[in-house]
Amino acid sequence: MDFELPAEHRMIRDTVREFCEEEIAPVAQELEDDHEFPADIFAQLADLDMMGVPVSEEYGGLGGDQLMYALVTEELGRVSGGIGLSYAAHVSLGSKPIEAFGTEEQKERWLTPLATGEEMGAWALTEPGSGSDASDMDTMAVKEGDEYVLNGTKQFITNASVAGSVLVKAVTDPGEGYDGISTFIVDPKNDDGFEVTTVWDKMGLNCSPTCEIALDDVRLPEDRLLGEEGEGWKQTMKTLDGGRISIAALSTGLAQGAYSAAHDYAKEREQFGKPIAKHDAIRDKLVDMYRKTERARLLTHKAACRYDAGNRVSTESALAKLDASEAAREVAEDAVQVLGGYGYTEDFAPQRFYRDAKLMEIGEGTSEIQHLVLGRQLGL
Repeated sequence: MDFELPAEHRMIRDTVREFCEEEIAPVAQELEDDHEFPADIFAQLADLDMMGVPVSEEYGGLGGDQLMYALVTEELGRVSGGIGLSYAAHVSLGSKPIEAFGTEEQKERWLTPLATGEEMGAWALTEPGSGSDASDMDTMAVKEGDEYVLNGTKQFITNASVAGSVLVKAVTDPGEGYDGISTFIVDPKNDDGFEVTTVWDKMGLNCSPTCEIALDDVRLPEDRLLGEEGEGWKQTMKTLDGGRISIAALSTGLAQGAYSAAHDYAKEREQFGKPIAKHDAIRDKLVDMYRKTERARLLTHKAACRYDAGNRVSTESALAKLDASEAAREVAEDAVQVLGGYGYTEDFAPQRFYRDAKLMEIGEGTSEIQHLVLGRQLGL
């Protein structure tokens, strides 16, 4: 078993790390304070060919694998959870399903501008009343002639206000349960009846827009159906296997960023005549933070490698997401504690990592849902 990254993966990781340190880290807190989507940062990521890392070169992507994509997501998370979240939602949720389930015409029209970074992608599953039971949806798509008419409301949709396409889940056959759900490609800029009704102010991650959207008689031609009618839920489950790996990678990045901030501070800050890192209580805390971060990274890389090998990864992705998301919150909380009063101020990064990390335990399946998934996989 080889734990060394391939040379190409190291090169991509180092390129993104340098970009993050030079372009994002100096403005990360400002971006959060402004509550604005950093379009210029994403334009620069597009110039680096990073907006479609795991998408085929045929459609404008980099042609990388899930491990390479996880490395990029982690590096973004090390400096900005908000940028990392919008990036992960764009790739895993907005782009990859079109590559996996779309026709050639759909890939050329909708995937290519996403993979090149010309447009941002979004994915609309959750509804105001659905919560963890995402299949309990009221959004309907009724067939009228050669069109589908969509009506409903979607909640907590990342990137919806800046997206060039949104993959919307809707019920096409109310009597079929899971098999009655389908996926549609909606053009928010040109499809009448699509409206972003709310962009939420949140506990963290505020440079990543989280939206409520309303669909009011949105008429779509038949070629906006992704895959076949009734395949929407199966597509969702496959998408989440990959998406949870990206959230695990983002969580690992948040943990790494928090650990690094605490580590550097503890080596410089002196109390009782020596750096606080030399005091047993702080040293032991830093060791535990490092252990949790490394564990999260190993589980994430294992899930990504098994995904790349063509294996089913429901267990690995759920485990990585569960462990890494909880590690991110725990490590970030400890980082605030290491910095003491300074850790509670916006002049230092740990408070931002702490606030950002909490969503990792909620989005793309709560920790409770990951326990449920893992329990089923273990036959419990």
